[in-house]
This record gives sequence, structure tokens and C-alpha cells, in this order.
Amino acid sequence: MLSELMNYLRACFRPRSNRYVHTGSDAGGRQDGLLWYKDSGQHFNGEFSMAVVQANNLLEDQSQIESGNLSLHESGPCGTFVGVYDGHGGPETSRFINDHLFQHLKRFTSEQQSMSADVIRKAFQATEEGFLSVVTRQWPMKPQIAAVGSCCLVGVVCGGFLYIANLGDSRAVLGRAVKATGEVLAIQLSSEHNACIESVRQELHSLHPDDSNIVVLKHNVWRVKGLIQGCVLAIECNTLVSFSEQVSRSIGDVYLKKAEFNREPLYVKFRLREPFTRPILSSEPSISVHQLQPHDQFVIFASDGLWEHLSNQEAVDLVKNHPRSGSARRLVKAALQEAAKKREMRYSDLKKIDRGVRRHFHDDITVIVVFLDSNLVSRASSVKCPNLSVRGGGINLPPNSLAPCATPTEAGNP
Repeated sequence: MLSELMNYLRACFRPRSNRYVHTGSDAGGRQDGLLWYKDSGQHFNGEFSMAVVQANNLLEDQSQIESGNLSLHESGPCGTFVGVYDGHGGPETSRFINDHLFQHLKRFTSEQQSMSADVIRKAFQATEEGFLSVVTRQWPMKPQIAAVGSCCLVGVVCGGFLYIANLGDSRAVLGRAVKATGEVLAIQLSSEHNACIESVRQELHSLHPDDSNIVVLKHNVWRVKGLIQGCVLAIECNTLVSFSEQVSRSIGDVYLKKAEFNREPLYVKFRLREPFTRPILSSEPSISVHQLQPHDQFVIFASDGLWEHLSNQEAVDLVKNHPRSGSARRLVKAALQEAAKKREMRYSDLKKIDRGVRRHFHDDITVIVVFLDSNLVSRASSVKCPNLSVRGGGINLPPNSLAPCATPTEAGNP
């Protein structure tokens, strides 16, 4: 099997055509092969930079930055909203979040007439319920949609505060200047929900005391119920291993939350063997609130594809030591260079590998760097500015098909 996969990769290791290259203006971002980027833009509280590199055949990462009015009313608070949505099993959930989460947040901000952790929590809940409705409608004809889900990382800058909400293993890292030394320290702001973290495993055991298999160690990786999201394999040390680790919280993954979807017509290969009485995965976000200080310089929001290859401090140093413009693209390039080095290949050769096959070498990677201008951050949220809306790009493909190889692998299976 290993030799067959190697032959397949060699066949696909070819110079790629320039059919994805776009050299237009940077207003809505640019496409260069599998890389989409917007090097610089202005948001309510400073500048920003975005970049997305695609590895999956269908881009499963979605992202957005929204700036200006954060409510449905003209008199509502203004600020900046950032979202990074790392899908698994297909792009449906992350696309749904991209279309609905911010609108829910604006609605709840209007109702409460202010930004708060409660507003964000309600927006997450409404998004989860909305996707459940989609799954319920499509279930008879497209049952595998019950096995599609997404991590969800959100940041909101409003009224001098930074709100961070997270489901899954994307990450937000603050760059904070140390005046005495001139250093910029990396401070992780988000809590991650990944079974490789001992506290997450303890939480799962406490929530499921009667299930000894709620987390399973397989191929030296801890996974919830032994499942591998996305069934993506890579070559490492002459062994086929999973590129994915299992998250314990998400939007979607309905078949692991509602027992009525863990049955026919969902394909047998998706279903858990044993029934369950309480949700295995949660959609309750971890939310933290930070009062921004003048020495808080920027925040890096990124899917786990970046953090697989760069440490928090390495990412912060890379932003600090270069011009602001192109920061996100620079981080993506650094991650790809590390991915190539781990495979003992040249970065220039890695870039020649097309989507789909590229997933054997790295994940989809989304990065948004939000710079914080202390003069703008400290101004009242009632100050008005033009609305801005930018979504991370990728190669446009039909939205009505699930990503290939979306089959979870059960513990004990080869």
C-alpha cells in the first residue's frame, strides 16, 4: 500500500499550470496558485493582513474579517470581527459559519445594545442550531453531511476590549511589547479543545464516566472515540499515519452530538458501533475577555495548519521583525518551508504539488494578522467608520459536493 501511494504521489508531482494565477488589484485579495492573500488592509482598530493556502481538493478552511458596525442599528457599537473556521470532513460547515455567524452576532449585539461574551456565546449557539437544521433537511438525500464539522475561532475588538471565543484547535496569539527589553512576547489567548491535551481528556472522562473508550490512544495520538476526522494520511517514517488529531468541541459533527443521526441512512463506515445517550462533542465555546493595553501590538489568528509547523514565539518574531504588509503571507510561507524541510524536499518543489495531493504534506492554512493601533483601540466604539468585509479566498469549486475521503476511521480498524 505504501509503494502504491508513493507512486501516486510521484505521478502527481508535476509542474502545476498557471490556471489559478490572478494578478489583479489587492482590493479583494489575490490568487497565486494555491495561495490566496491580501497583504494589507485597514480595519476599525488598525491594519490587517490575510493569507490562505489550500491543500485539500476542496478548501475546508474559511475565514473573514468584518470591520465597522457590529450591530444591525446605526447607533450600535463599532469594532472589528475576525473569524477562522477550520472544517473537517468537507467544506459545508465552515462555509455555513462564514455565512451566518457574524450576522447572528450583529443581531444579538442589537438586542443587548452592547458587545459581550454572552452575545458571542449566543451567536455560536444560533450558528450550531442553524447548521443542525441544514443537516436535518438534507439528511434523507445527503446523510454524510451529518459527519461534517468545523473548528471555530473568533476575535472581536470593541470598546478597548478583545474577546476571544474558540471551538477546536485553531489558535489566537497576542504579540505584546516589553518596553524594558524591546522584545515582543507571544501570549496565547485561546483555549484549545484537542484530545492530545491532558486537561481535555480529563474533561471528556468526567463528562462520560461510563465510557472507557471516550478517548483512545491510537498510533500514539489521542482521539475522541478513536475517530480520525477527514481520513487524511501522510507518509512519515515509512508508516501511514493520520495528519489530523481529534477535537472535542466543534460546530457540526452532528452524528456525534445527536444519536438520531448515528444510524441509517448515514453510511455504516461513518457510524459509531455503540449507541450514546449524551453528546460526545460539545459546541460550547471557550470565551475570554482581555482589556487591551498600549503595548499590545498585534494578534495572530490561525488554523492549526500554521501551528503544526511554527511555535507561538516563532510566529510573533516573524511578524515583529518584518514590515506589516504581507505578514500573513510570510507566516504561511514559513510554515510551508518547515513542512518541506520535514519531508526532506525543497520548498520550490512543494509548491508544484497540486491540491488534494498537497494534503499529504500539510493542511489548509489560514492566517489573519490584526495589528492594534492604540490610538484607534482606545477611541469610543460609538465612533463611526466605513464598513469593511473581506473573506479568505481559494480556488472556486462547486459548493454542492462533500470533500473526498471524508470517512472517519474507527479505533481498531486497520
